[in-house]
Amino acid sequence: MMRIEILTLFPEYFASPLGQSLLGKAIADGLVAVTVTDLRAFATDRHRKADDEPYGGGAGMVLMAPVVAAAVEARRDAEAGPRAWTVLMTPDGERFDQARAEALAARPRLLLVCGRYEGIDERVRELGLFDEELSVGDFVLPGGESAALAMVEAVTRLVPGVVGAAESLENESFRRERLDYPHYTRPREFRGLAVPEVLLSGDHARIERWRNARALERTRRRRPDLLARRPAEPGEGEE
Repeated sequence: MMRIEILTLFPEYFASPLGQSLLGKAIADGLVAVTVTDLRAFATDRHRKADDEPYGGGAGMVLMAPVVAAAVEARRDAEAGPRAWTVLMTPDGERFDQARAEALAARPRLLLVCGRYEGIDERVRELGLFDEELSVGDFVLPGGESAALAMVEAVTRLVPGVVGAAESLENESFRRERLDYPHYTRPREFRGLAVPEVLLSGDHARIERWRNARALERTRRRRPDLLARRPAEPGEGEE
């Protein structure tokens, strides 16, 4: 079983998503365990204060080093077995992508730390308490909760048994640096637009070639950077 723990100031944020769809079923079936822990539980004052004004002035608040450090140190070694791989959600982290999702999915325990406000006291980073610092994109969110949720969904769907048809993991966007091919279902015609005849042919080899060609075409048009990382091979995309 994969175990994931999330440290956050807003544990209620995760109540509904963790009970829905594939993720909710994976948790119910015992394939994945997700725990959400309130950072304020590690505050030492009676008001459970976890953030304060920044030294030097400026807008916003900063998560306090004693609170974050105590939370990480308490929770990463909280269970028998390997120490939890600890990840900070932060806009200035390295880019989270499918390759990182696959790497994280191979780890038995993850501890995801959600930044908030202006971020965390830099001294927590200087202590080396995080194994990775990751960002879901070049934009700023109010906090790391939605980033952590996206990461949990991306990672847990790679756990064996979570996705019923394993084939769907092999033929999706970003596998082998290609976007996914177009998909169609009933009805065969919709507002004058018909399903491509090749998909109705029953010729599986021909369908596979068509799908590969469409995936390459879409990647070339929408994400040429992926092609730069892995150029088209001889014969790829031919129908």
